[in-house]
Amino acid sequence: MAKEKRGKKTAVSRQGKKSGLPPGTPVYVGVQKRDAVKIDVLCYSGEHFEELQNVLVEDCLRMRKSGETLWININGVHDVQLIQNIANGFGLHPLTTEDITNTGQRPKAEEFDSYIFLALKMLSYDETLRTIRHEHVSIVFGRGYVLSFQEYEGDVFDPVRNQIRTKKGRIRNEGMDYLAYAILDSIVDEYFVSIEKMGDRIEEIDDEILSAPDARHMSEIHRMKREIVFLRKAVWPLREVFSGLEKNTSELIGVSTRLFLRDLYDHTIQVIDMVEAYRDIIGGMHDTFLSSTGNRMNEVMKVLTIIGTIFIPLTFIAGIYGMNFEHMPELKWPWGYFCLLGIMAALAGGMLALFKRKKWL
Repeated sequence: MAKEKRGKKTAVSRQGKKSGLPPGTPVYVGVQKRDAVKIDVLCYSGEHFEELQNVLVEDCLRMRKSGETLWININGVHDVQLIQNIANGFGLHPLTTEDITNTGQRPKAEEFDSYIFLALKMLSYDETLRTIRHEHVSIVFGRGYVLSFQEYEGDVFDPVRNQIRTKKGRIRNEGMDYLAYAILDSIVDEYFVSIEKMGDRIEEIDDEILSAPDARHMSEIHRMKREIVFLRKAVWPLREVFSGLEKNTSELIGVSTRLFLRDLYDHTIQVIDMVEAYRDIIGGMHDTFLSSTGNRMNEVMKVLTIIGTIFIPLTFIAGIYGMNFEHMPELKWPWGYFCLLGIMAALAGGMLALFKRKKWL
């Protein structure tokens, strides 16, 4: 998933910016950016298709046509005034506008009189850093339109766009509810990709720990623990979000689309199972690391103990003949030095043979 280059930026303090403001006041909560917000538009029906990029808010409002579905994708939510203009143009509630600009918002779904609002996290796996990136995504769909708001330019919606451009599948013949489902489905599909790649990394680290545990593995385990905690917070609420959408009686969601939402709910359960499984594996990797490190230390201590045990009798013999007594018969013997070396070698060899026989080596 293509992402914009992130330079040195500072995060906006949520408490400092929103403290004391009345409910429904939009305040951008996230990484400070100066890039211009980019708006892309797709307008289509069964026979008609139009795509525009980098348009103005006024153009979006003019493109609303009866019998056609309008998809407006907003790249960036840091321009609060622009988001407010879009919200005013489509009659969004102030609380919805507030949640759109709050990038720390917990995943949820809310129904209003003329639209349904969804907030969730979009994931992607960074192959270079071997970590999961995430961003806040908001989706609003009402009569004839779908609004998607995301923090950064670049997303996982290309398969949906290609279906609209090439008229593949049923999306061109369905309404805005099916388009909203297709967007949600592409986000959940990327969950599978990201979590599976993270699983591959977990297995790789697990094998490395068993073969050659290293201090860097401990920091990697703690980093993955933090990632899995975030994933759990991002995925668990989606279960009730999609379940609520499926059971929602709003006229904005057609009967045929509810069947697809049920399938989306099943996919979410599978994602949750994967997250829980990797959570347990990561939890066990800490114990595996400590056990492997302990076993490795035991092997080192065993070798050092054997070496020390072999040198005890050799040191004893060398100590006896290292004493400075005058009357020591062997000191005058021409072959005494070579004889003692032979005895020492025989003792060392015999002890090594004994240790090997007892399978201590």
